[in-house]
Amino acid sequence: MSQKNIRSKVQKPQSSPLKKPEGTERISKFLSRAGVASRRDAERLIQDGCVEVNGKTIDTPAFFVNDADKIRVNGEFVDFKDDTRVWAFYKPRGCLTADYDPEGRQTVYDLLPEGLPRLMSIGRLDYNSEGLLLFTNDGALKRHMELPKTALQRRYRVRAFGNIKQDRLDILASGVVIDRIHYAPVYAELEKIQGGNAWVLFTLTEGKNREIRRLMEYLGYEVNRLIRVDYGPFSLGKMNLHDIKEVPNDYLAKVLPKIGFKKS
Repeated sequence: MSQKNIRSKVQKPQSSPLKKPEGTERISKFLSRAGVASRRDAERLIQDGCVEVNGKTIDTPAFFVNDADKIRVNGEFVDFKDDTRVWAFYKPRGCLTADYDPEGRQTVYDLLPEGLPRLMSIGRLDYNSEGLLLFTNDGALKRHMELPKTALQRRYRVRAFGNIKQDRLDILASGVVIDRIHYAPVYAELEKIQGGNAWVLFTLTEGKNREIRRLMEYLGYEVNRLIRVDYGPFSLGKMNLHDIKEVPNDYLAKVLPKIGFKKS
């Protein structure tokens, strides 16, 4: 019999998808919703042997749990609260949006008051940027609001040095390419001029790293202050530096469906 015929008679193993038991979800998704870690980080914790379910260490993220299971991470029980909660924080300049910094610089978590649950930031603000930074206990909401396809508007008040003209700012409304990186359309409105500086209101949905600073450099202007004032339906309002406040439940119930977020 020819090699070709032999190969044709060999049956490839059939892979069947792992069935999800009713009323359960993957452990990585559960830990993400509980605010313990992102799904990717949860998988790393499992691989490192840090996760126990009902007293037994698990070694695969393909493991399903429900709310009745006793789950521990690094020896601590996961106290899961199903209610989605959101906090608004006025981030100052000179701190990182990160859990920690290997260089020892201050992070936003160093500035949060004690007594809060484990929180995850929704998006980031650069080290030298300030303004509205959102936190949540719900990993699914974090991912939803950060996804490009959700296309939430962010608004920033930007002070920049230079002879700023509205017609130059209008160039950004068509999108530009800088160093082979494509930036989607951004809308910039000249608000007022103060001496050699001007205030500009930016509206964008993409939010690439250092996007506004790069765009202004492209136009020949130098940003010296950047304040995020809105992220989707959430606003900085009259908050002061370091202020943190929880968003009321009735407001969340009204706006989250409008941005397409549904509890799983």
